[in-house]
Amino acid sequence: MNNTRKIALAVAAVAALGLGSLLWSSNAEQHADAHGKDDDHGHAETQATPAKNSGEDDHDHQEGAEDEHTEAGHGEEEGKLTLSAEQIKAAGIVLAPAGPRQLGTVVSFPGEIRFDEDRTAHVVPRVPGVVESVQANLGQAVRKGQVLAVIASQQISDLRSEQQAAQRRLELARLTFTREQQLWQDKISAEQDYLQARQALQEAEIAQANARQKIAAIGSAIGAAGGNRYELRAPFDAVVVEKHLSVGEVVSEASNAFILSDLSQVWATFAVPPSDLNKVTTGRAVKVSSPDMNAEVDGKVGYVGSLLGEQNRAATVRVTLTNPEGAWRPGLFVNIAVTAQSAQVAVAVPESAVQTLEAQPAVFVRSVDGFEAHPVSLGRRDGGYVEITTGLQAGVEVAASGSFTLKSELGKATAEHSH
Repeated sequence: MNNTRKIALAVAAVAALGLGSLLWSSNAEQHADAHGKDDDHGHAETQATPAKNSGEDDHDHQEGAEDEHTEAGHGEEEGKLTLSAEQIKAAGIVLAPAGPRQLGTVVSFPGEIRFDEDRTAHVVPRVPGVVESVQANLGQAVRKGQVLAVIASQQISDLRSEQQAAQRRLELARLTFTREQQLWQDKISAEQDYLQARQALQEAEIAQANARQKIAAIGSAIGAAGGNRYELRAPFDAVVVEKHLSVGEVVSEASNAFILSDLSQVWATFAVPPSDLNKVTTGRAVKVSSPDMNAEVDGKVGYVGSLLGEQNRAATVRVTLTNPEGAWRPGLFVNIAVTAQSAQVAVAVPESAVQTLEAQPAVFVRSVDGFEAHPVSLGRRDGGYVEITTGLQAGVEVAASGSFTLKSELGKATAEHSH
C-alpha cells in the first residue's frame, strides 16, 4: 500500500470519529432537555397539588358549615310536632284554653272511713228470753221491719196476763159503778157505796192503762196473736255488720244482738292539729280519695270537734259522704284534701295537659302547623286544674286530652334524629 492511500484512510477515520462525537452530544442535549421538561412538569404538578388540597379544604369547610346550619335548623325545630287538623282529630286530642281561674290552697290529712253513727243501730232485745230462731246473717242487707230473730220470753206471758186481768177488773168495776150509780139515784143505796164504786172504776182504768203501756213499751215486736214470742226487727234499711246471738242462747236486755248500719251514707273522719284548725272549718269543701281504689269524691266538712283527743292532741273532723254503691267501706284509709282558701290565678290549665319532658313539666301549645312543647313551672292545684306560674301566657290553646300521645310522638321523633 502506497502512502497516498494510507493518508486517505486516516482522514476518513478522523472524520467518522468527529461525526460520532457530534451525534452523541446532540442526543445528550436532547435527553437533558427532556429531563428538564419532566422536572419542570413535576414541579408544576407539585405546586398545583397544594392548590387542589386547599380547594378541598374550602369545600370541606363549606360542607361543615352546611352541617352546622342543618343541626342549628334542627335545634330550632326541637319540641315541635307538625300535625294537620285531621291528624289532631284522629288522635283524639282535645284543646283547652289557658286562662285565669279561681283555685284554692289545699291541705291534706290522712283519714279513715267509718260508720255513720246517726245511721247505725245496736239492736237489743227489750225482754229476757231464749232465742228460738235467727233469720238474719252477717253482711245481709235487711229492710225496715224485717224480722231478725225470734225470742221466747216468760216476761211476755206475764205482761199479757197482767193486761188481761186489768181488762177484766175494769169491766167488773164499770158494771159495779153503773149499778151503784142507779141505786144511789133511786135513793136505794147510800152515797158512800156510789163513791166507792166510782173510785174502784177509776183504779181499774189506771191499772188497765198501765198494763197496756207496758205492752206498748215493748213495741210491735210482740205478735198480735198472743203467746210469749218477741220479734227483733230492723229499725231501718241497713246491713247487718255484727251479729252476737245464736239459736238456744239466753239473752237479756243488755245483750247486743245485732249492729245494723245504713252504708248508703258513711263518715270520713280525720284528726286536725291545733296549728291547722284555722284552715278547717264547717262547710269547707274537701276531696276524699283512696289510692287503693283509685276513687275520689267531693264533700264538705260537717263537724269539727270542740275538744282535743287525749292521745293525739288533735280535733276530730268528719265529712259525711253518700255511698250508693257501697264502695267506701268502713275501715278504709283515705286521703282528705281540704281547700283552705281560694284565689284568682292568672294562668291555669287542666292537669291532664301537663306532661314531664326531660324531668321538667311541660305543656303542648297549639301552633299554626301543629304543637310546640313549652316548659312550665307549676303552682297550686284544685278541682282538676293546675296553676302555671311561668312559661305560658293566658289565651293560648293547649292539648288537654291526648297530651300523652303528643309526648310519645315527640319521643319517637327525637329518637329517630339521634340515629
